[in-house]
Amino acid sequence: MRWGCHLPRASWGSGLGRTPQTPDEHIPFLIYWNWPLKGERPCGPVRAFVRHYGSSGSSADHASAPGRHGQLFRSISAAEAIQRHRRNLAEWFSRLPREERQFGPTFALDTVHVDPVIRESTPDELLRPSTELAPGPQQPLACLPPLALSQLFDPDACGRRVQTVVLYGTVGTGKSTLVRKMVLDWCYGRLPAFELLIPFSCEDLSSLSPSPASLYQLVTQRYTPLKEVLPLMAAAGSRLLFVLHGLERLNLDFRLAGTGLCSDPEEPGPPAAIMVNLLRKYMLPEASILVTTRPSAIGRIPSKYVGRYGEICGFSDTNLQKLYFQLRLNQPDCGYGAGGARVSATPAQMDSLVQMLSRNLEGHHQIAAACFLPSYCWLVCATLHFLHAPTPAGQTLTSIYTSFLRLNFSGETLDSAGPSNLSLMAYAARTMGKLAYEGVSARKTYFSEEDVRGCLEAGIKTEKEFQLLHIFRRDALRFFLAPCVEPGHLGTFVFTVPAMQEYLAALYIVLGLHKTTLQRVGKEVTELVGRVGEDVSLVLGIVAKLLPLRILPLIFNLLKVVPRVFGRMFSKSQETVAQAMVLEMFREEDYYNDDVLDQMGASILGVEGPRRHPNEPPEDEVFELFPMFMGGLLSAHNRAVLAQLGCPIKNLDALENAQAIRKKLGKLGQQVLPPSELLDHLFFHYEFQNQRFSAEVLSSLRQLNLAGVRMTPLKCTVVAAVLGSGRHALDEVNLASCQLDPAGLRTLMPVFLRARKLGLQLNSLGPEACKDLRDLLLHDQCQITTLRLSNNPLTAAGVALLMEGLAGNTSLTHLSLLHTDLGDKGLELLAAQLDHNKQLQELNVAYNGAGDTAALALAKAAREHPSLELLHLYFNELSSEGRQVLRDLEGTAEGRARVVASLTEGTAVSEYWSVILSEVQRNLNSWDPARVRRHLELLLRDLEDSRAATLNPWRKAQLLRVEGEVKALLEQLGGPAS
Repeated sequence: MRWGCHLPRASWGSGLGRTPQTPDEHIPFLIYWNWPLKGERPCGPVRAFVRHYGSSGSSADHASAPGRHGQLFRSISAAEAIQRHRRNLAEWFSRLPREERQFGPTFALDTVHVDPVIRESTPDELLRPSTELAPGPQQPLACLPPLALSQLFDPDACGRRVQTVVLYGTVGTGKSTLVRKMVLDWCYGRLPAFELLIPFSCEDLSSLSPSPASLYQLVTQRYTPLKEVLPLMAAAGSRLLFVLHGLERLNLDFRLAGTGLCSDPEEPGPPAAIMVNLLRKYMLPEASILVTTRPSAIGRIPSKYVGRYGEICGFSDTNLQKLYFQLRLNQPDCGYGAGGARVSATPAQMDSLVQMLSRNLEGHHQIAAACFLPSYCWLVCATLHFLHAPTPAGQTLTSIYTSFLRLNFSGETLDSAGPSNLSLMAYAARTMGKLAYEGVSARKTYFSEEDVRGCLEAGIKTEKEFQLLHIFRRDALRFFLAPCVEPGHLGTFVFTVPAMQEYLAALYIVLGLHKTTLQRVGKEVTELVGRVGEDVSLVLGIVAKLLPLRILPLIFNLLKVVPRVFGRMFSKSQETVAQAMVLEMFREEDYYNDDVLDQMGASILGVEGPRRHPNEPPEDEVFELFPMFMGGLLSAHNRAVLAQLGCPIKNLDALENAQAIRKKLGKLGQQVLPPSELLDHLFFHYEFQNQRFSAEVLSSLRQLNLAGVRMTPLKCTVVAAVLGSGRHALDEVNLASCQLDPAGLRTLMPVFLRARKLGLQLNSLGPEACKDLRDLLLHDQCQITTLRLSNNPLTAAGVALLMEGLAGNTSLTHLSLLHTDLGDKGLELLAAQLDHNKQLQELNVAYNGAGDTAALALAKAAREHPSLELLHLYFNELSSEGRQVLRDLEGTAEGRARVVASLTEGTAVSEYWSVILSEVQRNLNSWDPARVRRHLELLLRDLEDSRAATLNPWRKAQLLRVEGEVKALLEQLGGPAS
């Protein structure tokens, strides 16, 4: 999961008209607000638009003076029809796919838009064959200045008027977004040069019935309000703009023998013929036409009919990449987590993410090269939103990547003009998936040109297959592969984002595209046996009817079974799926042992210092997302989306794969895993989205040890979703030093209710968190017996809330409040309310800065408690007299609670001396060194006084041993023991 260098990028402006720009105090870039015609505010959120390249005039000026060229549609009925048309288009084109809106308004087109770089091309460049396997811009952008959207229909270099513009770009460069944004700009009055805009989807036109229809009929069928203006369209001239999106969907024939001339827009004909005559400028010759298409379909329009070619080059400036991310990530999110609770990332947190991402982009890493494509900028934003913002219920990392592919490949066929109708995504899964899996198997992310060619050209024999490969290389190869820009690896290729390699490798395996030699031979044998069996069965069936031989029906039935047996023996790949997934998940040589979610965050945001262990080989790679994606792809939601992409996974295959994975995990998943690996295991189950499967596999899990793992809101959601619905109790849940906050506690409540021992040490939990802990203790399903809250700033206010929970709790027996800033007031509260709880057995309030009076009051209350057996009071601010009073209280006969305030009991060593010193040893690096040193010196003085007061040699030896342990701790604090 690595990124690595710098490529250019641009901005998405408001369209073919300039708008005024005013700085915003919250965003240090040029942002402006613009409203629709007549001062009306558009529906939905406020629209902030960004302009990188200049335009020809102010939209406000054009809106107030629409008669710049003389308004054509002046009649009231025509004007009203145009306005209805604008409203209908705005409503339609504002309805973005669910993938765009599932992360909140941050990802809505109405919020922020940045223009891609458009570079003017010449017909000679289009005919020149590409020399690169994964081509970037063929010439530096400095040679040909980029075109602004407002310049698309400007006169060409010879001064001739441009009427037809063809914009082309590979998958992911933003053609659909650009068209949608241009249409919305026209609806809101930002394209004053055009009085009427009529968009056509070539996918829609290609699906029409073969019955002929005229241009006017095509218009009115889709845009009913325009019936009023049809008679005026012929006279509209260049102020009428047709937008033909996705020309590769239409099989155009410009030969006169194939498509006759037709100038009458009321003459019926096939849709393709209508579009051909429009592009010939034979029908409505003065109208302006904007065409978008994939590179492989550019040649379908003869160059003599095109006034300007423009290549959509994506984002080719790092500053504009940072602008895009700042605008997107700084937008307010929906603010609802998986449980419906109102939570939201703060502006400071989002600013921190933007700054880290900006520094990574400036570092000239591969992430900047990936963000050359606007679609990958969306993926980066979506991933960051997933990692750091509230996660919608049921959303997984696999679903984000699957949705990302649906946004870019939904309905896309490799060659729409051919009869095969092959899904572009299915072709990519077979070719790019093979390359990705071979890389994962060989532990590499860099691929030579020979590696790529080997996977692309494997098994290609016919001319048609070579033609399909040529189309894929022109239209989609750059979407998946990019030239490596890291030093030392120039001339190689990498997957555009590292995680995409692991996703495609997982898809390749789950779809069953990976076949061993035995499986391929077995399939051929099965087919051969099946064909022979059918022929022999037919003969035996005839013979059985003629001759009364009883054995023939038995042989007949056996021959039917043979193909099934061979198929089960050779064609199954479920074991391959399970083996590949489990081996990668439980790989032990991972030196970079952060959990996979932290690795993803570091991959996008960058890390400080070296990322590799110096003793590891430089080419070693870790592919921990690979098993996660394999599990996620088997979930029902992702299988449904993949079926829409032409990559179906059968229900029976998914079930058999799940059974094989369960068998493997049952054997290997019972071992004790390090905390980060355990979280990865739980994250796999979260991606799999099958509670019954997870309950069976995790039924043997009794200890949840995630100590030291940074528990972000997403990780809390993952743990709660996987373990919260289980039924078996957890012996221990250890979340020490996990940076938990009250929101995380609320999310993890279902897991806490299953725990018997709960460790929440070193989490900076304050009084606010005590409200949730109180609710936890008062819950009727609470079964916690041990609660460790040491090293949290609970304060007296927090302990008051805890005492409310203790008063109504019947399960807790051991409570640790070590170093929780209770002070005298906190201990006095405990002393006053301790009798409200009847089953507590051990209470630790050591190192809380309490004095003699509060400590003695709590000790007396403990002695009177019916069940309390042990009270820890060491490391408090006790005087020598106070410690002596506590020793005297210990010697009285009444009560049974032991009070531990020192390492000694009279002239003997306390039986709890090892408990005290082990607590000090564990917290030596987090506690105040000067304060700890002072307390240890007091304890050492007690030991020396006790040793001087006893004549028993055995006691003296024990005291000397403990003195040595204390002196060793004092030396660790940075100085010799006094």
